[in-house]
Amino acid sequence: MYTFLRKYRIIITAVLCLNSGLLFGQSYAKDSLQIKSYTLIEYRNDEVKDIKLLKVLCDYCTDFQKKIIGEEAKRRAYLERLDPKNKMKEGQKKLAIYIRIAKKDFANIKEE
Repeated sequence: MYTFLRKYRIIITAVLCLNSGLLFGQSYAKDSLQIKSYTLIEYRNDEVKDIKLLKVLCDYCTDFQKKIIGEEAKRRAYLERLDPKNKMKEGQKKLAIYIRIAKKDFANIKEE
């Protein structure tokens, strides 16, 4: 009897988790933007030599907004530099950085 209830408890929990993920998982799409940028991390002697911004892909951004988003992409690439899947002894590692930002916050990025 106990294993019977245990099986159903697991199934019910899984269904509830899936439903909440499906209902609330994609709500960001209505009120936010996703901007893709490419960065390059250069490694020398197992250390980060330089982090460069290669490109910000945004058709509707001003040059100032691209600059600000590019700085954020470089900051995120810096945080990713020590991740084992990104780390190298020698060479260059290209990273695609996705930045999700609320439309209101994006609209507030203006040159003073």
